[in-house]
Amino acid sequence: MSIFGTILQKLGIQKPAAPAAQAAPAPAAKPAADKPMTFTPTAAFHPQATPPAASTPAARAPSMPAPAAPSAPKPAPMAMVDVVSKLDKMAGDNPGLDWKVSIVDMLKLLGMDSSLSARKELATELGCPPELMGGDYAKMNVWLHQTVLQKIAENGGNIPPSLLKA
Repeated sequence: MSIFGTILQKLGIQKPAAPAAQAAPAPAAKPAADKPMTFTPTAAFHPQATPPAASTPAARAPSMPAPAAPSAPKPAPMAMVDVVSKLDKMAGDNPGLDWKVSIVDMLKLLGMDSSLSARKELATELGCPPELMGGDYAKMNVWLHQTVLQKIAENGGNIPPSLLKA
């Protein structure tokens, strides 16, 4: 799972991925190498011949249109998750962490790796401009914090506009 996917999961916005079935694929059937393949027609083939006229009443009946395929059920509307309440509650147990301004503090509250390498990986995942990822990492952190909050909002997190600075 991606780092951002883990953030969404920890906030209750995205359900955990179902484990993939571990069934081994069936081996492909191998043609017998010592037996040549042959084709035996069951009826005479005449490409220019027209098919015989239908003789049964069912065959003469006009064709009925095929029933329409049932449409896929519409997904349920996405429930908004109160991210501020969740993170504020977590922060109550961790005084000194200000998730509203610090991506490092937000990741720590979520119990995730907040190291520089983890933040670089998250920044790359979210499309951080390369010029923000070298040298002065404060700019990358600010971009990353704003982008994470924006993406959380896009995925169903209720983030107040005051935290979504343009």
